[in-house]
Amino acid sequence: MKSSKLGFTLIELMIVVAIIGILAAVAIPKFADLIDKSKDGATKGALSSIRSAIQVYYGDNEGWFPADTLAVLTLNGKYIGEIPAAKAPGTGHAQVKTVAAVTGGGAVTDAPGWAYFNDPGHALSWGNVAVSCTHEDVKGRASADLFTPWSTL
Repeated sequence: MKSSKLGFTLIELMIVVAIIGILAAVAIPKFADLIDKSKDGATKGALSSIRSAIQVYYGDNEGWFPADTLAVLTLNGKYIGEIPAAKAPGTGHAQVKTVAAVTGGGAVTDAPGWAYFNDPGHALSWGNVAVSCTHEDVKGRASADLFTPWSTL
């Protein structure tokens, strides 16, 4: 009488475990890259929201941008409910909602949060907002001017 074979051999199980390990070793770094890319996209989306709120404010105030650190945008939620967090993955910066004023035509400093150019004496930069980070973005772009690579939509 023939005996029927039930189950898998140890070799077959070890081969399956090895294949799963190889697939996991390939998939985990890709997953980490996707998380960084999603944070980058969230930051650029938040930047677009802030810029839109600034433009509405500009239209309501006859060609004047906010003179503060954008706190006027959140009053009564008229222009934007709250300043969103700036996320700069891979830079070591915390995710914060703070806005630092850049005056005198200065450049963005490397700090967490947003940078707002609120000096009407410098027409080229006045009213612009950028991510306050000078590190390369997820795509490897570096800062080339007053603004940062994170500020490129």
